[in-house]
Amino acid sequence: MNMKDVKQLGARLATGGKAKPPLAVDAGAIRELAELLDETGLGEIEIEQGGCRIRVARPATTAPSAAHAPLSIMSEPLAAPGRAPLESQAVKRDGDGAISSPMVGTVYVAPEPGKPPFVKVGDTVREGDTLLIVEAMKTMNPIIAPRSGIVKEICVEDAQPIEFGQTLLVLS
Repeated sequence: MNMKDVKQLGARLATGGKAKPPLAVDAGAIRELAELLDETGLGEIEIEQGGCRIRVARPATTAPSAAHAPLSIMSEPLAAPGRAPLESQAVKRDGDGAISSPMVGTVYVAPEPGKPPFVKVGDTVREGDTLLIVEAMKTMNPIIAPRSGIVKEICVEDAQPIEFGQTLLVLS
């Protein structure tokens, strides 16, 4: 499925057919989005058209059968433009020191191109230090160290697309 197909799918979602009420969900559109997830290997996809949003997502798992895991489907009307963002994005940390992404986006290891990275392997960081930045919907979100430690591993590259729950780096 290419971008043209996705746009056509969005247009079909927006029109919804004359016999359907305005908030009716097009089951065919959901099936096509689920197929697109299988084709691309993405964890989730969301389209928005005509004031309606459909999001199809797989649960975040590391099991090899994740490609066949059940889908989580959400359909909701769009929020008003003045809606306040979440006050804080909690960073998930596993018992082994892994710092996971709290959102889908693009990760940046430096404050701007050509500048030194926020952290390198072997650096000592304190709680509250900026480790990386995740850009989501044109907003730069700093990933803050939840505790002090030493950077053991950086699991992402600069300007890499990332998913929710993906390990970004490991602190000892």
